[in-house]
Amino acid sequence: MNALPLILTVFVACAVEAVEALTIVLAVGLTREWKSTFQGMAAALVVLAAVTAAVGPALTVLPLSALRLVVGALLAIFGLQWLRKAVLRATGYKALHDEASAYLRQVAAAEAAPAQARRGVSDWYSFTLAFKGVLLEGLEVVFIVITFGDNQRNLGAAVIGAAAAVVVVTLTGVAVRAPLAKVPENWMKLAVGVMLTSFGTFWGAEGAGVAWPGNDLALLVLVPVVAVVSAGCILWLRARGTAAAVPAPQPEAVSS
Repeated sequence: MNALPLILTVFVACAVEAVEALTIVLAVGLTREWKSTFQGMAAALVVLAAVTAAVGPALTVLPLSALRLVVGALLAIFGLQWLRKAVLRATGYKALHDEASAYLRQVAAAEAAPAQARRGVSDWYSFTLAFKGVLLEGLEVVFIVITFGDNQRNLGAAVIGAAAAVVVVTLTGVAVRAPLAKVPENWMKLAVGVMLTSFGTFWGAEGAGVAWPGNDLALLVLVPVVAVVSAGCILWLRARGTAAAVPAPQPEAVSS
């Protein structure tokens, strides 16, 4: 895989996580205090940088085949989880993730929480909420960057894709000063699930000794196949739900 597809794949995957982190940061920052919120964000970014610096180079010393087998399996599992949730949400079996509602819930919780200074932080609630939100979503970003970057031996391109996603989402959030509720997040998650499942299957099979026809060109077939199967699942579940919603015909009354 050359650098551009790698950057675009990482960009889309990390943009989803950045949108969710932005919702938390905006809710607590606009409702309570920006200083403590920024301190929490900064602390989370320091932890994420340390994790990336420690784990990223450590994985490069592993044999490429073993790395692709393990990471490919993890990516496939991770991607299938995203696909499952996206398919269920697209068919109504699971509620859609609503950033506007999530923002309102965070705002209500922030307004109800008491103000408390601790360890040099003027608003401990803002600090901890921003820290947890950025750290949890950021860990998924780190996972995506390291797995894609190390597998392709191009960690720099993966970092560029992730950084671009964070910058674009952050600047957009600062400009509108509101959660990015109109972003088609579920469809983005479906696309990311397709990509993670496809690449995980591809790399895991390579690590197990499979020689794909055409090498990386096999992804041009594998990705559409996973996408078509996912679309088929959506159509099947929608048809099943429609059929279940149609009431059974009632037997006609026999006149005496």
